[in-house]
Amino acid sequence: MSDAVSGLHRHRVHRALSRPNLLMGADRELVLITGLAAVILIFVVLTIYSALFGVAVWIVIVGLLRLMAKSDPLMRQVYVRHISYRPHYMPTTSPWRRY
Repeated sequence: MSDAVSGLHRHRVHRALSRPNLLMGADRELVLITGLAAVILIFVVLTIYSALFGVAVWIVIVGLLRLMAKSDPLMRQVYVRHISYRPHYMPTTSPWRRY
């Protein structure tokens, strides 16, 4: 048995290739999109209140995104896949049930 195991090749899997892509502890794309929306809000309205509101909204949303990533770092990808499968898997008790 040990002869068969010694013939196996071992390869290292680098952590950077297997970890989820997070920024500030949350999903990278969602953090960048919310940051872009906050910056657009700040520079379109150009008041001190819009700047405070934009920063506050961005901090709250990033906090919520961090909670989401802490529970499951791939939650966004799972939800997008779930939405794309919705036409194929109808929420019915049997395949012959009509709506």
